[in-house]
Amino acid sequence: MSATDPSSPWRTEIRATMALAWPLILANLTMAAIQATDVVLMGWLGPRPLAASALGLNLTFAMTLVALGLVTASSPMMATALGAKTRSVRDVRRTFRQSLWMVATIIGPIWLVLYFSEGLIRGLGQDPALARDAQTFLRGYMWSALPFLAFQAMRNFVSALERPGWVLAISLVGIILNALLGYGLIFGRFGLPEMGIFGGGLASSIVWTLLAVLLAIVIVTDRQFRRFHLFGNLWRADWPRYRKLWLLGLPIGLAMGFEGGVFSAAAYLMGLINAESLAAHAVALQIAALSFMVPWGMAQAATVRVGLFLGRGDPDGVMRAGWTAWVIGVGFMSVMALVIWAIPHELITLFLDDTPANATVIALGVSFLAIAAIFQVVDGAQVVGAGMLRGLHDTRVPMLFTLVGYWGIGIGIGAWLAFRDGWAGVGLWTGLAIGLAIVSVLMLWRWWRREALGLLPPVAG
Repeated sequence: MSATDPSSPWRTEIRATMALAWPLILANLTMAAIQATDVVLMGWLGPRPLAASALGLNLTFAMTLVALGLVTASSPMMATALGAKTRSVRDVRRTFRQSLWMVATIIGPIWLVLYFSEGLIRGLGQDPALARDAQTFLRGYMWSALPFLAFQAMRNFVSALERPGWVLAISLVGIILNALLGYGLIFGRFGLPEMGIFGGGLASSIVWTLLAVLLAIVIVTDRQFRRFHLFGNLWRADWPRYRKLWLLGLPIGLAMGFEGGVFSAAAYLMGLINAESLAAHAVALQIAALSFMVPWGMAQAATVRVGLFLGRGDPDGVMRAGWTAWVIGVGFMSVMALVIWAIPHELITLFLDDTPANATVIALGVSFLAIAAIFQVVDGAQVVGAGMLRGLHDTRVPMLFTLVGYWGIGIGIGAWLAFRDGWAGVGLWTGLAIGLAIVSVLMLWRWWRREALGLLPPVAG
């Protein structure tokens, strides 16, 4: 039976995967667009405010990615429970509630570090004036971490039920709100006070709070969602489920932290070169991040679809779900590699005015995008591969892959090329590309060997 046959299991899986993935992808793009809006507005303030906010965003990014990985553990657990169907409502509710407990556990330390970030940023060798401005930005932006993580926990629940359209609709509202509120608070428009760089951070905190509230309202009012009674008895402890989430989620969090943290580390290394390199890195990374949202959405869909077949005890379904998402995700990134390679200058100037004052930053950004075009394909391969393995609840070994690939090899080679061989920022991006390639190969190898490694479910009887 061919994949083009309407009754083919492959064709059915493609339809199911795309039906789940496209709202997730668009929601990812809208969330990336919210941060891209911050980058654009800071670029309007000038290269130095852009560089300072980049330091702040990268510090936040590294920390919240670990927290996001912890929360991500709820996705395969809820999907597997729904696939098994037995007592699924209670099981899903237990997992969701304890994911919020995890957020409550870690948010305090995150806020503490971000509030007193100036000393840490200066200690990492950054310009004192940039460090001071970065802390100013973070004292407005840091409060977004709690509603952002709560939103992701709710998003995992909605996605596990294969109804992510609500997330997309609410996220689209977020783009508009963030653009208007950020512009108003930074530049003193629409009758709002002029707060500069602090206002940009504060706008994001307000917007994420509103988005979390909106999604919570949907969950308690929609007929299919409200039967789970997710927010009842939130204060009630469930230590066995809390521990299970930590055991599954900590490797995911560390893996995501290793990946995101290596880009944050690259930003701080860029700051050691000069402010222009840091500003160019922020813009080029934002462009790469926008295309990354598509395979990330495919990875999230793969986690849910693989998890559903895991719960049903269907190894063939697991195989189809994983490979379908992988081929689509990598295929898209191959196209994006060609786009970025073809028009790097046009992409950079979407974020920065093409003026003599920005000429150095634009030229550096174009050189970074030449490397970004190369690693688009392997970046897509590694993130979808990780999502496939998470659907099998396989997180510890992939975490080690990211540690070795990104930190042992990627950032090590990048720093060597940048500071010992004189490649500067291009050297850092080259190292990142090498690290991503190695991790993608390792993820694919582990998925290929899933049966021999005992990762497949028993056949349902």
